[in-house]
Amino acid sequence: MLVPTDFIKDLKKQILQSRYAVAKIANAEMLRLYFTVGELVEIEFQNNKWGAKVLEDISSKLQQEVPGLRGFSAENIKKMRRFFNEWNISPSIRSSLTTKLENKENVISSSLTTELSELDIKAFLSISFTHHFELLKLKDDKEKWYYIHKTAQNFWSVRHLRTEIKNQSHLQNELPNNFEQTMTQDLSNKALRSFKDQYLLDFVNVEDADDEIDERVLEGEIVQNIRKFLMSLGADFTFMGNQYRLVVEEDEYFIDLLFYHRSLQALVAFELKKGKFKPEYVGKMNFYLSALDDLVKQPHENPSIGIILC
Repeated sequence: MLVPTDFIKDLKKQILQSRYAVAKIANAEMLRLYFTVGELVEIEFQNNKWGAKVLEDISSKLQQEVPGLRGFSAENIKKMRRFFNEWNISPSIRSSLTTKLENKENVISSSLTTELSELDIKAFLSISFTHHFELLKLKDDKEKWYYIHKTAQNFWSVRHLRTEIKNQSHLQNELPNNFEQTMTQDLSNKALRSFKDQYLLDFVNVEDADDEIDERVLEGEIVQNIRKFLMSLGADFTFMGNQYRLVVEEDEYFIDLLFYHRSLQALVAFELKKGKFKPEYVGKMNFYLSALDDLVKQPHENPSIGIILC
């Protein structure tokens, strides 16, 4: 008897969901541990007027007590102390990190005050200590919370987080778009979450030339570095090709870059333009999108989406 494919898919879904839930709880517990260690070390520093060199002794003696212990070097213990001092002033965060995480829902509920929302706490607990330490370099609390939420939502790596901070993503304006006019509200909201207001092409090396040559060189650089470009786009993008050929009434047209977005279930066309945006770019893009919907889009898929990258 053959086992139904749908049954195996259901089992896979349950396994992955469980692993993800366990990983989130484990990460929150690790943050709680590091916060507690930082607090205990800070108390002893204050009471005994210790100097920085004592951290080496603490790390060495921990290794003797727990052979093979990892993650508790003198440098890491210093980071834990700083992590505690940074967030101890927040009652919500302190409550969420000083309560034993045997029931994560109770922990989140008990930590809520008017200071932070449940969404804030969940985002805070879902990102790694390494991410948090990168965020400690920021002075402004609003900036910290912007990057905490973005990291949690988009599963940014630490390296990607550093790039976003370096490029001051929090200062960028919202992506200009007509999603609300051309999509249902649910799809429009999902699209706004899926696309960024800027794409970081710091791996591209384009020398000065006229606009047409530059656009082709830019396209070539992106194709050669397609993995990096996909990482800059975000999750769920699949590359379908560059100079993607469309034939409309016996005339040929070519889309610079074509992707498919799995969760949006929509084709995504990118047109590359060297220089500032011009209104006539929109007409050309709308023509491409109509052609994609007529010739390429599958019946179950949503209308195609266009991004003009200037």
